[in-house]
Amino acid sequence: MKTQLVKTLFDTTGGYGALALRVPVGLILAAHGAQKLFGWFGGNGLAGTAQWLESIGLAPGLLMALLAGGAEFFGGLALMLGLLTRPAALASAFTMLVAIVSVHLANGLFVANGGYEFALSLLAASVALTLLGAGRLSLDGLLAKRF
Repeated sequence: MKTQLVKTLFDTTGGYGALALRVPVGLILAAHGAQKLFGWFGGNGLAGTAQWLESIGLAPGLLMALLAGGAEFFGGLALMLGLLTRPAALASAFTMLVAIVSVHLANGLFVANGGYEFALSLLAASVALTLLGAGRLSLDGLLAKRF
C-alpha cells in the first residue's frame, strides 16, 4: 500500500517537458495566488478577493478566497519545485475549472473580453502535469529515489 502511494505521488513520465511546463505555470499560479492572498502585484488581497467572490455568488467569500488563493499560491510554489506535483496540479486544475465556469465562460473565449482562454490554458497545463508528474529535476524525483 505504502509503495503504491509513493509511486502514484512521485513517479513521473514527464521528462524535461514537464519541467518546462511546471516552472512557468507554477510561477503564474503563485503570482495570481499572491494577488488574492497578500495583495501583491496589484491584487486585492484576501479581504478584497473575499468581497468580490461573495458578489459573484461564491460564498462564503473568505473561505473561497483562501481556497482559490491557497491553491494558486502554494500549488504554484509546489509546481515550481516539483514537490507533490500531481496533487498541486490537480488542485490548480480544479481552481481553473471553477474560474472558467463561474467567472469567464459567459464572456466568451478571448481574454481581452474577460474570456476563458487564459484560464483554459492553465487548466490544460495543470491536467497535463497531473497526468505526467513532475518530470526531471524535481523534488518528487528525489523523494521517489529515497522511498
